[in-house]
Amino acid sequence: MVAGWFTEGGDRSGFRLLGTRCSACGAVFFPREDASCRNPGCGGGDLEEVPLSRRGRIWSYTDSRYRPPSPYVTNPELPWEPYALIAVELEAERIVVLGQAVPGVTVADLAVGMEVEVVPGVLNEDPEGPGDSGTTWTTWQWRPTGVAG
Repeated sequence: MVAGWFTEGGDRSGFRLLGTRCSACGAVFFPREDASCRNPGCGGGDLEEVPLSRRGRIWSYTDSRYRPPSPYVTNPELPWEPYALIAVELEAERIVVLGQAVPGVTVADLAVGMEVEVVPGVLNEDPEGPGDSGTTWTTWQWRPTGVAG
């Protein structure tokens, strides 16, 4: 998990992406910005953490048909599983956030303008990692609304 990029609420309804908002111009940033406002027309203001919309609409999408190079973490001994990438315009903030679709959702299941929601997902698991059950790296994923899972 990347600290400060999302909450890990106890269930899916508590999971939220976290951004920052400039107190001077109201611009919202994701990934978060903690140093200064990125808006070139702003004189700068305090940046406060804000939870972002849980839902948005698909702005664009594609699929990943090849194994990306390092530093992407993958086991080269396992077959490559393609996944869908979705660019989502968040409802309230009107910013676009890129992320993977939940497992099982392919580009054939998607359409521009479709409503999706952010949910927790697994980026990578290391059963040999520290702790009794290894290490799991959490990320966010997009799921079309109305899809169970």
